[in-house]
Amino acid sequence: MRRLLSIVLAMGLIGTSFAAEEVIENTNIVGSEVVLRTLDKVTATTEDFTVKVGDKLEYGSLRVEVKRCEKKPPEEIPATWAFIQIFDKRTDGGGEEVEGGAKVFSGWMLAERPAISALEHPVYDVWVLDCKASSRLR
Repeated sequence: MRRLLSIVLAMGLIGTSFAAEEVIENTNIVGSEVVLRTLDKVTATTEDFTVKVGDKLEYGSLRVEVKRCEKKPPEEIPATWAFIQIFDKRTDGGGEEVEGGAKVFSGWMLAERPAISALEHPVYDVWVLDCKASSRLR
């Protein structure tokens, strides 16, 4: 009898937790553009670029593909992140570019903490500055 009671109570608690999860709403703002800063370590020059989500940025030997960006609403603690993939163009030794290039980064970059998820490249640095908002997730 006790075992049956504990099973029923456990099922009731599990059902309650699922119901609570359905109430939680994602209020992150989904962006349509990402502001990226690049650094050429050889020439010590930086440039800022605005790249639309779904578009690509060609910078030196890098191709940066922006897949998604989000940020917290202004009333919350600031947080901005973007999912990007970076490819390094490779050549065949004769100067001809090899198709596709090598993927040197794929993941979420955080604007507030760029060192947590950074591009490791001998010539270039790329990091996220901002996500320009278009709408809220629902």
